[in-house]
Amino acid sequence: MVKVGLTGGIGSGKSEVSRRLSARGAVVIDADKVAREVVEPGTEGLERIIALFGAEVLREDGSLDRERLGSIVFADSDKLASLNAVVHPLVGARVAELQRQADEDAIVVYDVPLLVENNLAPMYDVVVVVDAADEVRLDRLVRLRGMAEGDARARLAAQASREDRLKIADIVVPNEGSLEELEARVDELWADLSARAGT
Repeated sequence: MVKVGLTGGIGSGKSEVSRRLSARGAVVIDADKVAREVVEPGTEGLERIIALFGAEVLREDGSLDRERLGSIVFADSDKLASLNAVVHPLVGARVAELQRQADEDAIVVYDVPLLVENNLAPMYDVVVVVDAADEVRLDRLVRLRGMAEGDARARLAAQASREDRLKIADIVVPNEGSLEELEARVDELWADLSARAGT
């Protein structure tokens, strides 16, 4: 089994790379998806978030209003730390469970947005960073995701710097061009990972 930590700042195209690796046969464990699972209605995670932030972080249907919670925690580092102290251990336990289900010779890709921020690089055999300049990422967030520029800048500022991400990279996937260019880069990445896995 080859454990790959895949990361990149918001708007870098990490999720696109993750999807393309999955299509090639990688077992992808998406930390964001797991983080959503552990705070669904009826979970211990959601109960603990309500205890910390109050019922105003809920939607009418009882689910977590992630945008509202995001606007609270991304403006206050102490509140973000409190949220992470609840969510990260629950995510860690679920990720370990998913890893146990993968084949012994699998290429397991952990799609982890906060890999650098949480000093998780030592957990992986290979760290892959999807990289794009901050201006490119900001443009994507505003133009493609419809984020307000101020919110987009706050999200960028709350994450590790581009330099810090590149420092921990074993492999860098540049992504400032077209999807066709990205496809070719993912082909190269898959060949590299397959060689490391001996497949």
